Amino acid sequence: MPPGLFHNDADKQRVKDASDIVRIIGECVSLKAKGREFACLCPFHDDHNPSMAVVPHKQIFHCFVCGTGGDVFTFVQKFHKMEFREALEYLAQRAGIELKPRSAPSEARVGSRSDLFDANKTAAEFFRAILQHEQHGRPARELIARRGIAPEMVDRFAIGAAPDRFDGLLLTLQKKGLSVATAVEAGLLRDRDGRVYDTFRHRLMFPITDQIGRFIAFGGRKMREEDDPKYLNSPESRVFHKSATLFGLAQAARAIQQSRTAIITEGYTDTIACHQAGVENTVATLGTALTREHAVVLRRLCERVVLLFDGDDAGQRAADRAAEIFFAEPIDVIVATLNRVTDAKDPDELLKREGGRELLLRAIESGTDVLKFRLERVARSVQGSGIAARSRAVEQEVERLGELGLRDVEPVRRKMIVRELAKLAGIDETTITRVLPAARSARPGPRPGQSRPFNPGAEDRDDSSGAAALARRLAAGPISACETALGCLLVDPVLGTTLNAAQIALLQPGAGGDPAFVTLSHAALRGLGLAQILVDEPDADVHSLATALAQRLERITEGRSQRLHETLAQALRVLTLEQQAAQLRTADAVPTTPDELARQLALRAQLHHQAGGDLRAFPRRD
Repeated sequence: MPPGLFHNDADKQRVKDASDIVRIIGECVSLKAKGREFACLCPFHDDHNPSMAVVPHKQIFHCFVCGTGGDVFTFVQKFHKMEFREALEYLAQRAGIELKPRSAPSEARVGSRSDLFDANKTAAEFFRAILQHEQHGRPARELIARRGIAPEMVDRFAIGAAPDRFDGLLLTLQKKGLSVATAVEAGLLRDRDGRVYDTFRHRLMFPITDQIGRFIAFGGRKMREEDDPKYLNSPESRVFHKSATLFGLAQAARAIQQSRTAIITEGYTDTIACHQAGVENTVATLGTALTREHAVVLRRLCERVVLLFDGDDAGQRAADRAAEIFFAEPIDVIVATLNRVTDAKDPDELLKREGGRELLLRAIESGTDVLKFRLERVARSVQGSGIAARSRAVEQEVERLGELGLRDVEPVRRKMIVRELAKLAGIDETTITRVLPAARSARPGPRPGQSRPFNPGAEDRDDSSGAAALARRLAAGPISACETALGCLLVDPVLGTTLNAAQIALLQPGAGGDPAFVTLSHAALRGLGLAQILVDEPDADVHSLATALAQRLERITEGRSQRLHETLAQALRVLTLEQQAAQLRTADAVPTTPDELARQLALRAQLHHQAGGDLRAFPRRD
């Protein structure tokens, strides 16, 4: 049914009631339960610390950093880049709801994104029908059999075939009344000097879908040796962006979320072979190098990525490029190359051998951490060299890591990088530190939203400044109720959603406080957790205060969510009592009646009990 013809409120409400926002969002990003709500990385900004809350009982979502929020329609529109009518259609189809048109579908629908999806869907159905055709589909079926692709994989990935003719798909699209111009834009047809003909001819067809399974493009493999190229792919369009699309993601998304791991291969058949072998958390790049867009898509779904590349030189170079893409991302990355366990050139070839699955899993298990992968290359490059050559190699690597986002890496990991560089390159950390100033001076200072420059050892400096002394107290000394509450928010920013206006007012920093702590307070109240503050705030003092306070609260609560909630609640109670006590100390609070005196005495007793006799210290646990 054409979109845009059924926008009455009753239809919208029926679809909304049938679409659970937790399930819809949970299929797109990884959700973690936080009490009655869920938290996740926000997909609408460069989020490194879960800042988006999903509220089931209200059926809404909200990001406390970028401010994006709304209902299930809002999320689907923004995440999948749909117009409202597309989102309504999609959710209605999921829920099995038939939408009633307000008028006859007689309007022309040329040029919309929906047209592109419709054209690609029609093409996928056409290619599937051709594959089953006795004559036209025989070469493709024979190729599928030779490649060992099981029938269930043919169905799972909607594999089809393009016939050996110039007008097969053209006639089908025209028969269905679909726009030729739209089909040309989608890359299904070509228009050369007014002559329109099929793009894909005599090829095995691999449909490419988005994360929710809509057909957006195709990859066609040649079936005749003399044809070129080996793979012919759809051009980019308004619905297909190669740099942000992974083959097989719709089929692999659930397995990726369940395993918390995504495996990336280099080709269609490699991914299909992995799925056929039961390794279903596998996707592939589309004939191009991994991009940061790919990294962003995957980090929303999982915590670990395995880069599974061919064992040849090209595969090694691809692994190196991929390692650079993922270097600064907050996700564990493993580089697994097949030449460590087999002479098979790719996963598809390996999985056709006896015991191939076991060898594949062994290659994955024996993979190398992305950082170690790069540093091992540095170590090999300086092996047997003198100190001058080693220093030059280390300096070059530091400069390159800086370009890849070393300044955005959390302080603990930065220190580990220095340590690993020293160990693997055979150079002491002091030597590396001497190399670093030149690398830092070559880079511009931090822009708004970036962390401070790479400065090994800065976290350990003996600084007598006010901020440094405050950081030492927050780490091991007495902390106030306000500091305790802010620390809870740093550990779990979602807790900020539970605060009312009065409680937020209690946590506002007072005038004349340490500037770094004031900045930290405002950041925590905006919903920024520790990781996000380390990225967004350029001030080193803010970093040290945030780290000290968050780690302190982690120790106090033993990392337990319930303890964190209880600690925040207790701190807020003490703050409220402190506020009342301050009022008692004012001149106009002198009791004038026996009842008022009794109330003040009771309040003072409560304060004394809660604070253990010292209102400046965080209250003891009963």
